[in-house]
Amino acid sequence: MAPAFVEHADRSALVLAAQTGDPAAIESLLAACQPDARRYAWRHCQASDVDDAVQESLMVIARKVRALKAAAAFSAWLFTVIRRECLKLQRAMFRHEPLDDDIAERQLASRSDGALRLDLVHAFESLPAHYREVVLLRDFEELTIAEIAVRLGEPASAVKSRLHRARSLAREYLLA
Repeated sequence: MAPAFVEHADRSALVLAAQTGDPAAIESLLAACQPDARRYAWRHCQASDVDDAVQESLMVIARKVRALKAAAAFSAWLFTVIRRECLKLQRAMFRHEPLDDDIAERQLASRSDGALRLDLVHAFESLPAHYREVVLLRDFEELTIAEIAVRLGEPASAVKSRLHRARSLAREYLLA
């Protein structure tokens, strides 16, 4: 079992040894960085995802440590790998919760026109300002994504993401 705290010089030596492909060095390196990895994952993941994020991150580290250019950059790389794994797990969680379009249509169709208009206004007002702005430009001023991107000084991909998120939030509001 590795000590809970490994000095910086010792960790650099472990990284260098692990980069040679030495299995014992890789195992020691992973054991040495596991407490730091776990602490970092606790701050950036859902509690239920911490173990998975740490395990996946350590597997990535073991596979790719040879590609690391500078041993001194190991800690930054470790935390980047963990953060990416946490984000991956978060995205996967949202992917598994699809909204049933038929249910949504039935819920919205059952409302009167006046009630639906009022609900739409409330849904729109509930959006954060940066989402409202994109919806206004796209759906009311009928600008293209490219035109909105130019007007806001942002990449088109960011505008698309923001518009998609705004519509998703409005839909969640309407179906709540």
